[in-house]
Amino acid sequence: MKKAIALTALGYVVTVALLLSFLYWFLRNEGFSEETFLVGSGLVLLLSAGWGYVIASELVAPHKKREAHLLHLTKDIIHELNLPLATIEANLAMLSKSAEDERTQKRLTRIDGATKRLSRLYEELLYTIRKEMQEIPRETFSLPKLLRERTEILEEQRRNPVIVEVEMCRILADRIGFEQMLDNLILNAMKYSPKTEPVRICCKNGILKISDRGIGMDEAQLLRVFERYYQADTSSKGEGIGLALVKAYCDREDIGIEIYSKKGEGTKVVLDLKRVIVDEEERENR
Repeated sequence: MKKAIALTALGYVVTVALLLSFLYWFLRNEGFSEETFLVGSGLVLLLSAGWGYVIASELVAPHKKREAHLLHLTKDIIHELNLPLATIEANLAMLSKSAEDERTQKRLTRIDGATKRLSRLYEELLYTIRKEMQEIPRETFSLPKLLRERTEILEEQRRNPVIVEVEMCRILADRIGFEQMLDNLILNAMKYSPKTEPVRICCKNGILKISDRGIGMDEAQLLRVFERYYQADTSSKGEGIGLALVKAYCDREDIGIEIYSKKGEGTKVVLDLKRVIVDEEERENR
């Protein structure tokens, strides 16, 4: 691709150079005047623009074709994924009703949990594709309920205990993006903390705080914490893009975010949700 771009750019420069050479030859032989110069320059600009458009279209066409094919393939895969998931869920519900012994019920419960995680992955994949194609609509949801759902799922991974103290409030935002943001922040707190240390989540007066007593960060690390692919702890697994995605989401939704940390003492993430919190009257007006 880079070679094709370089060759195309070279061809375009050569073409423009030839047009300018022709203009110079024409003015030299016909005699220079303001009128002939303006007409000649206009023709060169028009021809250059037209030729540039043709070259750019030819260069981009294969990429657009591949992109359209990939999008079509992804849509088909997503549709095909939904069918077996729905079948598993329906049959699981039937089996749960007829299962009598405790061992079978436990196994079905584990299958149900795995199916829910698959459904969640399916929703996130669908969300990512829709986000690329169009703007994701905002919806209103309960923050305490959402936090309860997310922490229950994360606690199933047998990680740190989570202490939640959140006052009742409703949020108007991209819900799935909000969930992904919370998951990133809570998982980070768990990842860099001893398993016995709880992760604390509290929300009061529109300020949401997620705190841990993990390894923490120094000032140099804090300055780079939102950089894509940066990891404060290079020994940990991962690509280091979590906080970059969190910051991008917060900027998009107008949520303020600040991180306070001290090496060896832990980290606290503070989210200002005042601009996305709504009461019933505001919700009706929106």
